[in-house]
Amino acid sequence: MGVGEAVIVAGIGCRKGASAAQIDAAIGTALERAGRPLARLDLMATAESKREEEGIAAAASARGLRLVFVDQAELEIAGARGATWSSRVLALAGVPSVAEAAALAAAGPRARLILPRIVVGPVTCALASTEEGP
Repeated sequence: MGVGEAVIVAGIGCRKGASAAQIDAAIGTALERAGRPLARLDLMATAESKREEEGIAAAASARGLRLVFVDQAELEIAGARGATWSSRVLALAGVPSVAEAAALAAAGPRARLILPRIVVGPVTCALASTEEGP
């Protein structure tokens, strides 16, 4: 690992048809709740099953972020490191939190959540980072 700023990934989950504006609002709220309203995101991540959600792609494009689609196996591995548990999401997606699992998977095996999943309307957002702990 090189010296430099930590990578911050926004993991996104949403109901079908969530708009780019709703997704962007959830990201903004997540950054504020994490105490980092001006932090620079490096990536957005979501489940492979959300590939057809135009709002997610549009929100990533508007923020100039690369969007990573995480496959089911990677979601399940990363999901074990998550902080929240939704039985509804587990039944639908196979992981307790799509947003947390996607953020952790995209940020890498040493990443940790800096903000567990929050819900803003039809969108969930979690933030993961590679920054070193104390």
